[in-house]
Amino acid sequence: MAANQATAKKGLFARIRDYFKGVVSELKKVSWPTSKDLYRYTLVVIAICAAFAILFWIIDTGILGLLSLVIE
Repeated sequence: MAANQATAKKGLFARIRDYFKGVVSELKKVSWPTSKDLYRYTLVVIAICAAFAILFWIIDTGILGLLSLVIE
C-alpha cells in the first residue's frame, strides 16, 4: 500500500521517466542475435513461408479440381 501511495504522489512526467528507465534496463538484458544468426533466421522464415505458399496452392488446386468435377 505504501508503494501505491508513493507512485500516486509522483507526477505524470516522473512516472513516464521511470517507465522508460525500466524499458532501457530490460533491453540491456536482452540477448541480441549476431548478424550471421539474423541472416540464417531470415532465410528460414522465407523458406517456410514459400513452402506453406506452395502447400496451400496445391491444396487449393486440388479442391478446385474436385469442385469442378462435382459442379459439371
